[in-house]
Amino acid sequence: MVEIERKFLVNSNNLEDINNYTPQLILQAYLMNEEARSVRIRIKDEKAFLTVKSSMSGISRLEYEYEIPVQDAYEMIEKLELKTLSKKRYDIPYEGKLWEVDFFEGKLEGLVLAEIELKSEDESFIIPEWIDKEVTSDPQYLNANLIDRQ
Repeated sequence: MVEIERKFLVNSNNLEDINNYTPQLILQAYLMNEEARSVRIRIKDEKAFLTVKSSMSGISRLEYEYEIPVQDAYEMIEKLELKTLSKKRYDIPYEGKLWEVDFFEGKLEGLVLAEIELKSEDESFIIPEWIDKEVTSDPQYLNANLIDRQ
């Protein structure tokens, strides 16, 4: 599977109706985190996933995701002493597209990022007024790198 995604910084002051949406609680950790590939454990509410991602080529990369037992995910994080990243994710529809807006917690509190998944790299879409700046090509905003700031 190919993931085509763009990422943006969000001005959360302009997200006035955020309380109309129910967030998903996300906890994630990395089993492998290299420039060319990463292997992530993500617990999203009551489900858990193991995800393998390749490095970026433009705004695309390979992504393989598999559901795993939640208890296994918690056990791997604990027993392998993995550093975790936590955030609240809001799915916000806007002009026919779904935006995933992440409010980071812990040492990253105050950071708010939005992602939009596309069908092609040149797909057009309307940017909401609460978007500040695109950071798709800035590696410091990859979750795999943000976890090091926790």
